[in-house]
Amino acid sequence: MAWHGFLVKAAPTVVNGVVGAAAYEAVRAAVARAPLRQATVTVTAWGIRAAREAQRQAEYGTEQVRLTVADVMAEARDRAGDGIEPVTDSSDDHDR
Repeated sequence: MAWHGFLVKAAPTVVNGVVGAAAYEAVRAAVARAPLRQATVTVTAWGIRAAREAQRQAEYGTEQVRLTVADVMAEARDRAGDGIEPVTDSSDDHDR
């Protein structure tokens, strides 16, 4: 009788395992027939190319921003008279 109770409780688990194994084998066989790997490699290559191009564009944009800021700073220094010494307080009132 103890075996009967054990088998009744174990049967759903065994059935679940058999169905899962059958489903796994079916998916594995379908994937083996489909050109999934080749498609995955192709899409990954496209992604790598796109990432490289985006990096090139970002580097170009960064360089353009750096040059523009340098030009603006140089022009602002010229207008401000960069050759002139900054105004400083030469009084020694703080010592007294």
